[in-house]
Amino acid sequence: MNLADFLAIILGLAGLVGCIVPVLPGPPFTWAGLLVIYIWGHDAGAVSPTFLWVWCAIMIVVTVLDYIIPAKFTRATGGTKAAERGALVGTFVGLLFFPPLGILLGAFVGALVGEIIANGKDFPQAIGPAFGAFLGFLLSTFLKIVVCFIMMFYIVKFAV
Repeated sequence: MNLADFLAIILGLAGLVGCIVPVLPGPPFTWAGLLVIYIWGHDAGAVSPTFLWVWCAIMIVVTVLDYIIPAKFTRATGGTKAAERGALVGTFVGLLFFPPLGILLGAFVGALVGEIIANGKDFPQAIGPAFGAFLGFLLSTFLKIVVCFIMMFYIVKFAV
């Protein structure tokens, strides 16, 4: 294994971590691993330009959907921007204080608190949007993980 292969695997692993840790852009990191294999990989031609562009498009779509899905789920369940922002803040707080479970619970609790504080909703009214934010977070995270695992499979396949 050469330095390029090692770097590609590190980027792929960082991308997988980034699927869960909101600070790191998961799919772009993993795609960067494919790019490293394309540019400096030891097996010239292992990754074609078409392959790279297709995965770039998939990476962009998944990254955009990561922002859209939680917002749509939150709004579909009666939530407002306060629930969306609360879910984001809750995710970060959960990550810092109670990883990894705190990430999941933080999104739910953050959306719940956001609806209660910003919109004066009572607890039963705020549960729906909080659950929507939680489900949206789970779905978008699952989508990122699937895409990054597939790209990671190719990184390992081409690097080893």
